[in-house]
Amino acid sequence: MTTFDSTGRIEARFAACAAEGRGALGVYISAGDPDLATGQALMNGLPGAGADMIEFGMPFTDPMADGPSVQAAGLRALAAGMTQPKVLDMVRAFRETDADTPIILMGYYNPIYSYGVERFLDDAKAAGVDGMIVVDLPPEEDDELCLPSLRKGLAFIRLATPTTDDKRLPSVLRHTAGFVYYVSITGVTGTVDVPVEIVTRATERLKRHTALPVCVGFGIKTPEQAAAVAKVSDGAIVGSAVVDTIRMSLDADGKATARTVPDTLAFVKSLADGVRGARV
Repeated sequence: MTTFDSTGRIEARFAACAAEGRGALGVYISAGDPDLATGQALMNGLPGAGADMIEFGMPFTDPMADGPSVQAAGLRALAAGMTQPKVLDMVRAFRETDADTPIILMGYYNPIYSYGVERFLDDAKAAGVDGMIVVDLPPEEDDELCLPSLRKGLAFIRLATPTTDDKRLPSVLRHTAGFVYYVSITGVTGTVDVPVEIVTRATERLKRHTALPVCVGFGIKTPEQAAAVAKVSDGAIVGSAVVDTIRMSLDADGKATARTVPDTLAFVKSLADGVRGARV
């Protein structure tokens, strides 16, 4: 398997998308939802369905920034036995057949702290992780995880929100690497539709402060919305709508069915088709 510097893999993917005249499509799934085998099949199938980047949720019992859909996905994964080491096992298995698609772990600090920060970063890097989004560590806590991540060659991706003003923005961007994740709404994931006009102005503002790509997430539910966001930013990230598609395919006991993988990948393909037509 070919190996790449993690930040370089992210940069290469955004450069490839830009060369095609389009924004990237990032897709969020929770590791091990609804079970490890089905979760692995979903993860492995995402690039073929058109996902340019995978946001891989690390299930946690107290996900304060997640809306009901993503919370439910994480709880399904935990109930099925998902653990932090198994998250990295899934990444490792994915890398056996895909050396190019960026993988961004998304979650909370507690499981990483419990694992051991240095050990986790070493193991994540070895498994093939490219970067992390850890939503409960502000810039004032950069010594905890952000700076150690950067030293290991893992991108640390920050969230900017509608309430991040110009005075706060330099602190948010100071150690950001890979891309900037713009949260298009206030509140938690998946609860309000994305306001494209506001996203346009916000992306323009962020671009005045950073040369990094700007991706937009929270609230994108349809191919049309993904296309609209990708047209005014460097990427659209879809999470709640994807995990809702998983949920709707499950049986009455919350278990995977024969529909789970094909239905989810078909929905991702519809998103990818939208994004790929966004700048044509």
